[in-house]
Amino acid sequence: MDQSELDREAAAFFDAFVVAFQSFRGSEIARRYVAPYVALHDDGSRECFGSDIEIAQYFQRVVSVYHDQGCRSCRYHDLAVAPLGGQSALASVTWELLSGEGVVMSSWRESYNLCRIDGRFRVFASVDHVT
Repeated sequence: MDQSELDREAAAFFDAFVVAFQSFRGSEIARRYVAPYVALHDDGSRECFGSDIEIAQYFQRVVSVYHDQGCRSCRYHDLAVAPLGGQSALASVTWELLSGEGVVMSSWRESYNLCRIDGRFRVFASVDHVT
């Protein structure tokens, strides 16, 4: 796979992620992840989720907090993708959480270790960048 194909595949992954996020359903977001999944947060704390159910519960907690704060959607920009062998990649994006009026509520950069399972990318690890 050449770089332009990899870039398109990663962009399609994150485009679908944005749609899933707008459902505010942790189970829908979790479909893009694979257990075990490890999250490294910007404060240095780590979480490991050993099952699909744990991943879904984690994302439900996250999106419930965002929704309670007035977030209604998200978007990404500055996608950068590097291949890691033939079946995986490292992708980094800058996320923005948006209010119902489209105002940016928060922004951060995050990197994702992606692996191809059954022909589609899934996340097995993510790192929030320290700002």
